[in-house]
Amino acid sequence: MKNKAIHGGDIYRNQVRLDFSVNVNPLGMPDGVEEALHEAVSSVQEYPDMEALALKESLAEKLAVPEEKLLFGNGASELLMAVVHALHPTKIMIPSPSFYGYQHAAKATGSKVIPLMLKEENGFLLTEELFTVLEQERPELLILANPNNPTGVLTSKEYLKQLLEKCRKTNTFLLLDECFIEFCEGQDTMLSEIGKGDRLLLLRAFTKSFAIPGVRIGYLVGSTEELLIRIREQLPEWNLSVFAQKAGQACLSSENEAYLTETVRHVKKERQFLTEELQQMGIRIFQGEANFLLFYCEENLYEKLLRRGILIRDCSNFEGLSQGYYRIAVKRHEENLQLLEAIKECLKP
Repeated sequence: MKNKAIHGGDIYRNQVRLDFSVNVNPLGMPDGVEEALHEAVSSVQEYPDMEALALKESLAEKLAVPEEKLLFGNGASELLMAVVHALHPTKIMIPSPSFYGYQHAAKATGSKVIPLMLKEENGFLLTEELFTVLEQERPELLILANPNNPTGVLTSKEYLKQLLEKCRKTNTFLLLDECFIEFCEGQDTMLSEIGKGDRLLLLRAFTKSFAIPGVRIGYLVGSTEELLIRIREQLPEWNLSVFAQKAGQACLSSENEAYLTETVRHVKKERQFLTEELQQMGIRIFQGEANFLLFYCEENLYEKLLRRGILIRDCSNFEGLSQGYYRIAVKRHEENLQLLEAIKECLKP
């Protein structure tokens, strides 16, 4: 393993004034969510609802799915691990580059990872090659992210529907990580395919969309209740704190619809701004649809920016990427300006 952090957000071991390494909502936590967290203090002397019934009811109404198709976890990472332990697949197919947590979960169960390298010259897009390898290898589980992390590439719903049909034929479960989907214009979610067969699992979180990574609250939407029961058996009791449950309910308030709409508008505008400015500096940008940007620069930007108190994500430890690949979050305009100015200084001869 390379000597860089596996994940972003390592502000505890670095002197950081601006953190561009984590991809949370640049607009910050909504006021209503902060208020809910304060109010939750009065409930800490009680055990949290083990079933999170109030939160489940609110989310089911929001997503227009039956309550029995929902399962909550202490962040998406806990649910990812629970899925892999519940299915205990002999083989897991994971396209790369992608989120390290998928590999980590596979190692926890001793599953063999079937790699599929996404090609830079093809814009890191999924192609027909995935169908071919899926047919050949017939893994019990395929893990994908849409949009992908760290590339930001958004796969079309039409492609994913074809893929899901292929998974049914190969008896492969498709775990689709949609944790960044709410930052994408159009939000091409696969929610409408839940219930059409028994092979699809959607993984989501409140963490990114509402800027509450410290609260830890994720959820699964599953095709069948039986599958979610198997996964639930892998989770500890009372895994969702009173803070997480109250914050989750506040996130689902209709008051936040305008907040999410503004988020998409802001991310699109600032992502384009960052893209154009970095390209003018001669930096190679990889086009994506998420709230972050992947780029390549021969300069050692990670260390140089860190000396200036700015943390970015060094992507050299992603499978399929090497030294010189970096990921930055899309933040507020004034923060983005500070990053750009610092990069300009780093690139000076």
